[in-house]
Amino acid sequence: MRRRITFIQPPNAPFSPDQAVLTPDALTITNLDAVREERLTVSYDELPDDVRAVLDQYQAVHIRWATEDPYTAAAPFASRISPGLHVFVSGKKRTEGEDVLCPLLKRVFWEEVECLSTEKSFIEPPILSKRFSSTADSYYWSLLPFSSPLVRYIEDNICAKASDKASDNCLKLARSLYADSIDISYDSISHALTVSAVSSRTHGGQGWTERITKPDENSNDGREGIDQVEVGLLTTEKAADEEDIKMGGLLSVVGRDEKMKPTMFSFPSRHHALPDDATYLTSFPHPRGLHPTMTLSLSPSALKAPSAPADATCALHTYLTLPSSIFGDKYQLSTTDPLFLKSHNLAALRAVFGETDLEAPDWGVDRWGSNWLLELATPENPEEVTGEWNVTIPLHLRYLPPSKSGYRTIQVPWPVVFWACTAEGGTKMGINPFDRVNLGWEGLFGSRTMFYQVHPGDNDDARLVEKITVPVLQLDEKQGLFRSKTIELSTVVVIVLGFVWVLWKLGVVVSSSSSSGKKGKQGKTE
Repeated sequence: MRRRITFIQPPNAPFSPDQAVLTPDALTITNLDAVREERLTVSYDELPDDVRAVLDQYQAVHIRWATEDPYTAAAPFASRISPGLHVFVSGKKRTEGEDVLCPLLKRVFWEEVECLSTEKSFIEPPILSKRFSSTADSYYWSLLPFSSPLVRYIEDNICAKASDKASDNCLKLARSLYADSIDISYDSISHALTVSAVSSRTHGGQGWTERITKPDENSNDGREGIDQVEVGLLTTEKAADEEDIKMGGLLSVVGRDEKMKPTMFSFPSRHHALPDDATYLTSFPHPRGLHPTMTLSLSPSALKAPSAPADATCALHTYLTLPSSIFGDKYQLSTTDPLFLKSHNLAALRAVFGETDLEAPDWGVDRWGSNWLLELATPENPEEVTGEWNVTIPLHLRYLPPSKSGYRTIQVPWPVVFWACTAEGGTKMGINPFDRVNLGWEGLFGSRTMFYQVHPGDNDDARLVEKITVPVLQLDEKQGLFRSKTIELSTVVVIVLGFVWVLWKLGVVVSSSSSSGKKGKQGKTE
């Protein structure tokens, strides 16, 4: 097992040598203002049996999770996904036998994860770029508010079986997964599982203070323990090329190096961060009803094309992750009607996949929901925009199961908003120690596309999830006009009256035809 810890300080952040003290046994960090990445690389043989049973079924498994709390996503960790649990699988090896992925997701993350099987619950995204490395065959999403279930699973199933000292280190590593985002990746080529957790803040808010110890050589029996601990204290700088990220700072291998070594390097990156004032807000204005409208309110800075290479072509996009309870009308959103598009500040629907049946109720939908990639219209002169630029996306609610109160609450995650720019022909995106792929939306673009992330703004709820109250059938027989028995009886009465009305109309038509026939015969006789 290898461990890599990286602290990324903001540009021009204060730093003094006594904040990072390296000794033969440990590296002590004190009040360090930085974004922290914890990265573990675990060999296949070190994994629990139930995890290996799942990995044996696929060529690649990628799990992504993001918190619903607002957080800072600075370079080189600028990429974002909608809040919740995202699972991507590729290259299924077995066509027969029990599906063990969904049961594992329930054990590891949350028992309420509504995953039946990969065939019934996963959706198949369209792959527009076969050359792109982040293509996936099947995809699943669930709104998972916290990473605590994953932490508890590691504590109970991995740390509890380790030796005393290794168990203490394991618990510390598990608790580092209380983070803003978590990536878990496995592929059959490397035969290793990588876990990465990025945290933009500490629990106390005073900067990072911790003691990172060297690996314990005596406790490593081949199935547990850490072979190497690498630590980097870095900051980003302005790079010469627009597509590059330049970093400099100090590196060390704890327990091996006598002092931290200075370093400076640059690399092309597909993900970049826009200025801090390039923000957006998501809301569902009232009245909502059964046809709510998602509104994206973008700041003037978010409307300005990023500083991409001169020959790049850029467009503003949003990527929606919608649970099965709410969906869009793909026929409406894919229109080329300029009046409709202009009224909503939309440019085009670029991709849609998942559950898009316009008539199915929510209880008749097995899969988790749908994804929508929309290109957004921007003003011709962004410099002249002084207020918010509102983009509206008409959506529809499915019929939900009845409740005693007559209402149900659904939760819709904020979408991702970003600029996508084509990179110049010679740009290579593969050499990047912090690269993040298999996010879902980036696989819908070419392999040389660069992305510039718009940041979620501050909202009243301090959550990146919107709640919508939906009217449903009321089961309480003592209150409310629209009670189940009332609706049942009303439906029967309406059907009967409608049937009587049809019979009456048919009788009138037959009677009129008979009268006309008799008059015709009388006329001929005369």
